[in-house]
Amino acid sequence: VKAVRAKVGMTQEQFAARFGFSTATLRHWERGDRTPHGPALVLLNVIERNPQAVIEALT
Repeated sequence: VKAVRAKVGMTQEQFAARFGFSTATLRHWERGDRTPHGPALVLLNVIERNPQAVIEALT
């Protein structure tokens, strides 16, 4: 998750706000305390492959 966030060049707060995750959840994922699954995992995979498409879809 951290690599995906770094790829789009956002802070945790920016990434969470832009893509609809809570900052706390994002931190848990990045620390490895929790693993994203279901729709969150799908969204992260799409963000990794084409972040601009997701940003445009959410605006």
